Amino acid sequence: MDAQGGDREPMDSKGLVLPVDILQAMQEVYPSLDPLDGVEFNVVDYINTLFPTEQSLTNIDDAIVKVKQEIRYLDGQIRDTLRTQTEAGADGQNALKDAQEAIGQLFVQIRDIKQKAEKSEEMVKSITGDIKQLDHAKKNLTASITTLNHLHMLVGGVDTLESLQSRRQYGEIANLLQGLMHVLEHFDKYLVIPEIRVLADRLGKIRQELGAQLLTDFRAAFSMANAKQGTPSQQLADACRVVSVLDPQIKKELLSWFIKMQLSEYTVLFEGSQDNAWLDKVEKRFTWLKTTLVDFEKRFGPMFPLDWGVSEQIALEFCDITRSELGKVMLHRRSEIDVKLLLFAIQKTMLFESFLVKRFPDPAIPLAAFVSESASLTEMPKLAPPISYPDDKNPFQSDGDNGLKDEKSTEQFVKVPSNPFQGAISRCFEPFMDIYVDAQDRNLAELMDRFAEDFRLKGVARPTENCPQEGGLGAVLPSCADLFVFYKKCLLQCGQMTYSGQALVQLAGVFRKYLKTYANRVLVANFPKNSSTAASIAAATTGLIQTFLKEGETPSPSRLTEEEVRKICSILTTAEYCCETIQQLEDKLKEKAGAEFAADIDFSPEQTVFNSVITTSIQLLVNDLETACEPALIAMTKRQWQSVEVVGDQSGFVSAIVTHLRTTLPILRNYLSSSRKFFTQFCIKFANTFIPKYVAHIYKCKTISAVGAEQLLLDTHMLKTVLLDLPSLGSQISRKPPSSFTKIVVKGMTKAEMILKVVMAPTDNPNVFVEKYTQLLPDSDSSELQKILEMKNIKRGEQATFLELYRNQGPSTSQTQLATAAAQGDASALGNEPESGRIRKLEMLIRNRL
Repeated sequence: MDAQGGDREPMDSKGLVLPVDILQAMQEVYPSLDPLDGVEFNVVDYINTLFPTEQSLTNIDDAIVKVKQEIRYLDGQIRDTLRTQTEAGADGQNALKDAQEAIGQLFVQIRDIKQKAEKSEEMVKSITGDIKQLDHAKKNLTASITTLNHLHMLVGGVDTLESLQSRRQYGEIANLLQGLMHVLEHFDKYLVIPEIRVLADRLGKIRQELGAQLLTDFRAAFSMANAKQGTPSQQLADACRVVSVLDPQIKKELLSWFIKMQLSEYTVLFEGSQDNAWLDKVEKRFTWLKTTLVDFEKRFGPMFPLDWGVSEQIALEFCDITRSELGKVMLHRRSEIDVKLLLFAIQKTMLFESFLVKRFPDPAIPLAAFVSESASLTEMPKLAPPISYPDDKNPFQSDGDNGLKDEKSTEQFVKVPSNPFQGAISRCFEPFMDIYVDAQDRNLAELMDRFAEDFRLKGVARPTENCPQEGGLGAVLPSCADLFVFYKKCLLQCGQMTYSGQALVQLAGVFRKYLKTYANRVLVANFPKNSSTAASIAAATTGLIQTFLKEGETPSPSRLTEEEVRKICSILTTAEYCCETIQQLEDKLKEKAGAEFAADIDFSPEQTVFNSVITTSIQLLVNDLETACEPALIAMTKRQWQSVEVVGDQSGFVSAIVTHLRTTLPILRNYLSSSRKFFTQFCIKFANTFIPKYVAHIYKCKTISAVGAEQLLLDTHMLKTVLLDLPSLGSQISRKPPSSFTKIVVKGMTKAEMILKVVMAPTDNPNVFVEKYTQLLPDSDSSELQKILEMKNIKRGEQATFLELYRNQGPSTSQTQLATAAAQGDASALGNEPESGRIRKLEMLIRNRL
């Protein structure tokens, strides 16, 4: 067999090589399951299939016979196919010739049909030519007759209109005039004809005369003497129909005169010098208009067309006059306006505007019927009362109604910006809203006094068995929620009373003022006053809050009591609540004030104040824990480390520090359970301040022997282990501390360990000692080297040699690698086999202790 048979392309019996794509096409046209017909047929594989073993070769003769029979069968099929194809070629030539002859005949037929169609079209044109001419003649005749009819109507109508005008028959004039105006539109293109122009001018003159005549008739019927007693007539009703057809200016002039006449009594009764003109009588103004409108619609309503909206026009003019007059009166008597009077006037005015808004969208409803179903002006709802919220509810959080819906109010003022009555009168109060803002300023000042006094007397309520959470465990102060609820009430009231954002900007200024006052008088002023807190408060509040220590007062060092710790935690959580709520208050004010005034509202300085209170609270708690650990650190510096002969259990100062940590951390975690992030910040801040202080106290330990340094290294490692677990210390739930906290502890305590390892190194060879110092503390300087030499009790004169060697020593390329190896406890990388063995032994002891 040919071993390379699988790589060859298939070929026929004559050795012709066929491309693979042709073979694939043949397979698609004539699909076959026979292996011999396969595109990728392989001779070797096929033979191996027929004769898989040597014993199967005994059947080779039968296989040969079968193949020969297949060859003979294929040869027969090929011969038959060739004969068939020869006969098919001759038949195809005959079929093509027949098709060409058929196409020629079809072309002749199409040409004949086209010629017949052209002849038919010419015949139709000759038949319809006369019909088109008659059609054009009919159209022209119809247009002429129509124009003549219109002309006849115009001539006769103008003559009739002049006659009706003289007799004041306005009912007939209205219909005729409207028809003539419509007819005249058909002669717009014929106005160049003199006769048509004369008729158009006569009609225009009649319209002008009718306008003047109608105004005269109305003034005579409603003269100032009998304006209220005048009785409408059908003639005047017909006259109004005529006015609707005349120039719109006539209608405008008539309505202006009539509305002024209807309101003439109002301008006299409520003139600025009258007693009824003042704000406390503002309700009488609205009652007068309602009475006047009811009487007007009863007597004169049918006289005026419904689409004129005379009642609405009277109400609009009344609002304009009232707004102007009230503005003048208030400006003249501004000193007499107090907030109660202002709120009363605004309430009555805005409710009256709501009444007009509801009334006039559908002028078909009789005013009398509407009034009978509406609330009386004497039953107006008051502005929204204070709203109570649970302690965990943010008063400015949206609940589908933007958080400003008053659930207790039975009726809200209707505000439809597109309605002309919205703010038609109440806009006059905008320049006087500072009176309301000043009143809220005074109310907030009183509220701050009450908050401060309550906190001073009651402090932070202790948790009880029945109510363990109430007021304790760092809960938000109730006064904070009361303050923001009061803010919400003011915002709701001001939003209802004003349509301009200017008043809200002024109110925002008052809000900002008393947020700072609350932070100063209620929060910062109630920080514990002792020596451990005074310095941190003064530092954290510089430029923002005055320190509360009296001048000349000398504070005495003391720790915070549990009550004071709880108070600080409550102040912290309260400040956090304020920061979150202030942002929502700012967003709500900007939304209500609109884009024009949004840029003038900014509460970021107040948020900075409360963030400062948070920072101060955390610093106070950190200082208190540091104060607790301070005696233990002092005890560490006073121990005789040169007399330590053997490394034992952890020292007493470590036990004292750990005890303070295990006692304080669970309490703070419990008090700050609702503010986990600030407990984490406390842990980070404590580690940032305690570890450098611990390193500083290590430097204060003088004359440390090698064994003493080993003992101190053991203590440092034990303390490092406790600090790494600080966020979960004393907790039943073990949480992985934040990576930022872990980095701080590892970096700071590792430096302390490196310092002690340098102290353990012998000083017999200054070069080796300086190299060791450089390796273990690559980021240090000569001042720290001098401190370490003092810890080893090296005399001043001898220190100069070490310092000189350190200053002259160039940077080593392997310093960083050696320092890293030292930090990981790889003592073999540090050289000096005796000391390395001692360090390894110490690390083993530390692991055994743990």
